[in-house]
Amino acid sequence: MTTIFGKRLKAERERKKNTDPKWTQEYVGNLVGVARPTYTSYENGTKEPPRETINKIADTFNVSIDYLEGRTDIRNYELLNGNHSDEHEIYIAYLGGPPEEIDEEEAEHLRNQLEMFRLQKEKQKRDREKKQEKK
Repeated sequence: MTTIFGKRLKAERERKKNTDPKWTQEYVGNLVGVARPTYTSYENGTKEPPRETINKIADTFNVSIDYLEGRTDIRNYELLNGNHSDEHEIYIAYLGGPPEEIDEEEAEHLRNQLEMFRLQKEKQKRDREKKQEKK
């Protein structure tokens, strides 16, 4: 749990810090009731917080515990429970990295690129099968 938990925790704090510089490790530590070094160890993945602290962290960032623990890529409680508003966010997650928000144009581009890749992969598979049949 700690590796993905730490990465997502840090990503959430940095997301907040991008719009408001007060969101330091010390500030979040104070919000959830732990010292800065303890909070830092959560972000670094060297220490696992107790369940009560995980609950406070999830509430502080308005994300689900399942998201923080890597059991879902859906950050928001409402989306996790199927309560979608007309407004929605699009995210992409890189292997080993935190999810990052992208706009609709970027999402469409990625969908197109993925579709082209899948078609190419399928064609290569058919070509290999044809080659095998000739042998």
